[in-house]
Amino acid sequence: MTFSIVARCRRTQQIGVAAATGTQSVGKLSCHAIANVGAIASQAMTNPYLAYDGLRLLERGATAEDALQRVLQTDAAMQNRQVGIVDRFGGTAAWTGLETILWAGHLNAPNISVQGNRLAGPEVLERTMQAMQETEHLDLAERLMLGLQAGTEAGGDRQAERSANVLVFGLEEYPLCDLRIDDHDSPMEELRRLFRLYEEEILPVVLALPKRSEIPRPDGM
Repeated sequence: MTFSIVARCRRTQQIGVAAATGTQSVGKLSCHAIANVGAIASQAMTNPYLAYDGLRLLERGATAEDALQRVLQTDAAMQNRQVGIVDRFGGTAAWTGLETILWAGHLNAPNISVQGNRLAGPEVLERTMQAMQETEHLDLAERLMLGLQAGTEAGGDRQAERSANVLVFGLEEYPLCDLRIDDHDSPMEELRRLFRLYEEEILPVVLALPKRSEIPRPDGM
């Protein structure tokens, strides 16, 4: 009942994840990322530990494919899960269990993975991937928003979307963008509205925040 995108921008090295679903608060448990490490979407019968543990593996140098295979080995219900991973180098990997709600599947390309279940059909992911690949000149947050919009317009979740999330990290440890629509009759319209406010009012503030290079870590860290 969710479709999602994990992606890395080859121009800026930004890492991001976005998702939309027919239930509330998709961003809370499905969307995960760490700056300079990678991003993971965990969905279907969600197991957040697939994302938490996968990100720890990526931090230690695992590739997206290696992290995916290792976390799936820990889950006895892997056929109910769906996972998408992108690592800091643009490697991608995805899993769609055989018992996820149809239509279900995933598509992978360098720097991008899209995955979904309870979709109108494969065209949802095809249009999402196309939108991502055709907008590489844009910033990653806007690309992710447009990717979700394209998937929704292609049919999206068969029961219609109620929530959406766009999460992007740049080089800093805090997020560059974190937009969440937790429950809305028209979440894509609300996401577009919030994105424009973010561009105008929030992004300039975030870009002016202290940088890690300016803030020494406390002793022992």
